[in-house]
Amino acid sequence: MICAQAITDYGLRSIGIGERILPRTDFDLCQQVVLIGSGLIWNLYFASFALFFGFFLATALAMAKAGRNPWLRRPADAFIFIFRGSPLFIQFFLAYQALVMLPRAGIELFGLTVATSWLTKAWAGALIVLILNTAAYSAQIFHGALMSVPRGDLEAADAYGLAGWTKFRRVVWPTMLRLAWPSYTNEAIFLFHATTLVFFSGFPAFQQRGDSLYYASYFADKTFNPFVAYPIVAGYFVLFTLILIVLFGMVNRRLNRHLPGAAGRLKYRPQLVR
Repeated sequence: MICAQAITDYGLRSIGIGERILPRTDFDLCQQVVLIGSGLIWNLYFASFALFFGFFLATALAMAKAGRNPWLRRPADAFIFIFRGSPLFIQFFLAYQALVMLPRAGIELFGLTVATSWLTKAWAGALIVLILNTAAYSAQIFHGALMSVPRGDLEAADAYGLAGWTKFRRVVWPTMLRLAWPSYTNEAIFLFHATTLVFFSGFPAFQQRGDSLYYASYFADKTFNPFVAYPIVAGYFVLFTLILIVLFGMVNRRLNRHLPGAAGRLKYRPQLVR
């Protein structure tokens, strides 16, 4: 009954639904599990939207990097090098400092005032940084897969009269995804884990509506016991990492449905060093 009350009061607190005031005393395990789980909504928000938008940006960057036009290839190379070569935490810090310097009243474009204050909020500014970061890493993965597309597949497409966008959509892009998907799965897992860095970045949590690590840190500070709250965060991330592996494995089997037997199964190989 107590846990049911905690779910009612704090289950959706991180998005502004439920009790506004955090518990001050008599912390129990249910409150910690529910509040940290509530904060995980923001981690899932950052990961899902960063993966969605970063996927398309990474595809465009990989195509530009593989192209012959230097006006597209060199900026793509520079973008990938900068975001892969600098720590994500530093990217958060620099992005926040740059966004804070924007005029509070907004920027005038073509006679219209565009608001800029929303960019300093975690839900927007931190998400932009995560999109750019994962796009750089994913673009390098996609570029490697793009360069590994078998020449026989390209010659077969030419023999069938496919060219341009049709050739890319029907032959090149599916083959690229099939080759890149295991490595891209590791990138998705890393990105999901990297969402915890939003807590340490300069982007503020609005009205104490933070992510899972925000609430874990709150309980650890109040109880002086980090060996309850932080393992709960780790448990949540392990659970959702397993879900992520299953979902990406389903996509991998779809991409490799033409292969016989176990050839299309996704084997999870943790990327311990990045």
